[in-house]
Amino acid sequence: MSQENFQVCDRDLSPEWLERYQKCDRLAVDTETMGLLPIRDRLCLVQLCDEQGFVCAIRIARGQTDAPNLKRLLESEQVLKIFHFARFDVAMLRHHLNITVNPIFCTKIASKLARTYTNRHGLKDLVNELEQIELDKTAQSSDWGNAENLSEQQLSYAANDVRYLINVQQKLVKMLEREERLELAHQCFNSLPVIVSLDLLQYQGVFEH
Repeated sequence: MSQENFQVCDRDLSPEWLERYQKCDRLAVDTETMGLLPIRDRLCLVQLCDEQGFVCAIRIARGQTDAPNLKRLLESEQVLKIFHFARFDVAMLRHHLNITVNPIFCTKIASKLARTYTNRHGLKDLVNELEQIELDKTAQSSDWGNAENLSEQQLSYAANDVRYLINVQQKLVKMLEREERLELAHQCFNSLPVIVSLDLLQYQGVFEH
């Protein structure tokens, strides 16, 4: 990874990278955690990427409860935040750092609405089809808790999880427009904060009979 377009920050986004990202109209965002339960499992890393491919990975300390620069960026209504499976990442960011992300685009939801010819909606499948790039997911289930000593393989994995998201999002938007489902997608994205609130309160099956 080029040091020029990849930066690791501790506890919060640096002022220089905040200024850079605030000029963007969209950013790719992802998180790495110790598990899949926001209330139990720790947030360890937050990755961001702009359209020029500049990636910043923010190491989150154990017990950390805020990141003011990151909060300012992720709550800015002028910058669209693109996630893959936003429901999880948005819950993690809200529970651990008190960040209410807005506005949101979820490529997993978009894929399910647009790519109805397949049931393969993982990020690896999306990037493979739309970008013709094979992602290496070897480090996906590794230990992210020792943030100070993340391996080159882990950092590369974390960067690649955001590096292709903006291109994927733009191609999914074209597919949704073609299939006349873009407005439905936006309605789904707008409902995510409510769904995240239910998740954090551990409600299940609220919409079932």
